[in-house]
Amino acid sequence: MNKTMFVNEPGSQNVVITHMFDEPPDVVYKIMTDPMQIPNWWGPREMTTAIDRFELQEGGIWRFIQYDKEGKRFGFHGVYHEIEPEKRLVYTFEYEDMPGHPLLIIDTLEKIEGMTKYTELTVFPSVDERDGMVQANMQMGIEQSMERIDELLKVCCGEMT
Repeated sequence: MNKTMFVNEPGSQNVVITHMFDEPPDVVYKIMTDPMQIPNWWGPREMTTAIDRFELQEGGIWRFIQYDKEGKRFGFHGVYHEIEPEKRLVYTFEYEDMPGHPLLIIDTLEKIEGMTKYTELTVFPSVDERDGMVQANMQMGIEQSMERIDELLKVCCGEMT
């Protein structure tokens, strides 16, 4: 399993995540943007994810709802601002229990020797908000999502290429 790098420099309002996937960008992009696959990888393992809305186009809205084991709901939504298939996604991310604090996320996929270097830059409104998310175990959720994508790629890549 590939290692996820999680960088949150002191005093910065950014988090940078990198991960190497064993498949090329077209396959990784398909897993990451397929509404049938997203619930299989999005977020921590102990949560289930449902897609309420998914408009993969510039200006399109997305909304996902996660449920914990007790059935408590957690809503997330945002807007896609830039889409360059198999290369780059730029979108907002907002936790519905804390409205008015949107994050800007820039995902890039880079082909390196038949593999994909995934980089996510998450820009928070402030250093304090970034630090709060890091303290709320953001890293664990990201790492589990990346592991789950790796697992799906092992199962699905033959079907998707």
